[in-house]
Amino acid sequence: MAVKIKLKRLGKIRSPHYRIVVADSRTRRDGRAIEEIGLYHPVQNPSRIEVNSERAQYWLSVGAQPTEPVLAILKLTGDWQKHKGLPAPAPLLVAEPKADKRAAFDEFAKSLEGGEPKGEAITQKAKKSDKKADEAADAAGAAESTEG
Repeated sequence: MAVKIKLKRLGKIRSPHYRIVVADSRTRRDGRAIEEIGLYHPVQNPSRIEVNSERAQYWLSVGAQPTEPVLAILKLTGDWQKHKGLPAPAPLLVAEPKADKRAAFDEFAKSLEGGEPKGEAITQKAKKSDKKADEAADAAGAAESTEG
């Protein structure tokens, strides 16, 4: 049985995600796999590549043949060089962690008013109750002015 290390495609039409799998060479592309050893998400910037190096080394040592795209990925991660006894490549680029949205909002709010954000938000109910209170005060003020 010839064993291949190949990509199994997942994801939507224009949003491909791949799993790096070990499978029989006769199975179809997205068919049954013997083992999943990694991930490849090419749409992200930089591409997300995760390979279980220990399992990749095992499968390469027992004779599994990588396809061309997987060979390129293994060369990027350094697993192919480790298997062949060559010097390791430069490390992969890793995406920066995303900024905290709450902290950014707090900074923006402070910059607007020069201090802490103001109190409660005004809702429709609060507007109606304030309007009724204003009308009642106007009616009371009008009654006093006619008496006096």
